[in-house]
Amino acid sequence: MKIIISGAGEVGSHLAKMLSNESNDISVIDGSQERLDELAETADVVTVHGNPASIDTLKKAGAEKADLFVAVNPSNSQNVNVVCSVLAKRLGSRKVVCRINNEEYLSYDNKHLFTDMGIDLLFYPERIAANEIVNLLKQTTSAEAMEFGRGKLQISVYKLDEDSPILDKTLKEFSEDFASDELRFRVVAISRNSETMIPKYDTKFRYKDLVYIISRRDGTAQISDYLGKKDIDIKKLMIAGGGPMAEMVAKQVSKQMDFIKIIEEDRKRCIELSAKLDHNVSVVAGDCRNTDMLIEEEIRKYDAFVALTGSSETNILTCVAAKKLGIERTIAEVENIEYIRLAEDMGVDAVINKKLITAGRIFKFTLSDKARFVKYMSGTNAEVIEYTVSPGAKITKGKLKDIDFPANAVIGGIIRGNESIIAVGDTQIEDYDRVAVFAMPETVKEVDRFFN
Repeated sequence: MKIIISGAGEVGSHLAKMLSNESNDISVIDGSQERLDELAETADVVTVHGNPASIDTLKKAGAEKADLFVAVNPSNSQNVNVVCSVLAKRLGSRKVVCRINNEEYLSYDNKHLFTDMGIDLLFYPERIAANEIVNLLKQTTSAEAMEFGRGKLQISVYKLDEDSPILDKTLKEFSEDFASDELRFRVVAISRNSETMIPKYDTKFRYKDLVYIISRRDGTAQISDYLGKKDIDIKKLMIAGGGPMAEMVAKQVSKQMDFIKIIEEDRKRCIELSAKLDHNVSVVAGDCRNTDMLIEEEIRKYDAFVALTGSSETNILTCVAAKKLGIERTIAEVENIEYIRLAEDMGVDAVINKKLITAGRIFKFTLSDKARFVKYMSGTNAEVIEYTVSPGAKITKGKLKDIDFPANAVIGGIIRGNESIIAVGDTQIEDYDRVAVFAMPETVKEVDRFFN
């Protein structure tokens, strides 16, 4: 697939590295030769130096023949993204994806304006991340969760503590604990020491493992109780950092919470937030890195702490401090991917990374049109994909144990009408089923062929 990425910033560089590993033909446009040189050292891409909104530059990158054009210049270059996306479409790019930083563009009444201009997808990373945080504040038993079919199936990520009841058990022994019950959940993967594995029956669970479990609606509470993970009723929330994500989170949850406090260094921004947010949201000017200041703001009285400053390091350390001060639920925005596992090892309950969230939305465009949704979950480089099964697709030609499905991928569950099914070897997939797949990067293209 011929892919052009406009913008060699953090998001663009991450996408380029990820997509170049999929044997795609990648070209990256940027106005900074320095950024392009840095990217070329770590990814197999063609770099094009120039103005992304220039027709000559777009032609030089091959926009006339591109299968996918992705405009991800930094958020302050929103207008450049829109212009180069429209030009790329008019020049002949088949699919066009554009990063924006304005919620107004995403409203139901306005989205069609961009569709009419030829832009296939608008995405606002900060808004997507804010939505993820809101979900994590509602679903507090796991480090991360992803729903299929409005909750009929759910993949949850559980971090194993030193008192976890499944430490040193094999997957077979764990499964036998529930042998008498109807199958309501299944372990689909384990992340250990930054490596992800599809477990076998003799795989043992270890301390600090991240365990990925798919469950039916009636199995989520059962597995959480078994693992000793209790749900937290969050009524008071403290947020460090007052940027767009903090504002969006506060707006979405203020109706469900008794009180929210935002701590922001910039006094001018504090005034802006105070004018925009509900009466039960207090905005305080201060440095959240100062533990004494957090104590003065009575952090111990809060149920959850979310760190959304512009520094990954600050977000991790303030969450660690909040945890030591007794906060039950901590969430950190960590943009340095190398720091994600470090944050989890230091006790941060959940991690948000805009690059990973964005990558899943865009990666969907490189698969068949039967891939409904793609997501990268924190702590793993694997992909969670939801497919709709085409009539007569290869995946329907036999029981799962008989169709030679890729070894580094696992079908976790199926939604068939109003029914949710946990997949096992004897499961037979049918036309039009919605299927949840957990796959390692090297097998995604092979998996995709099973659903066409």
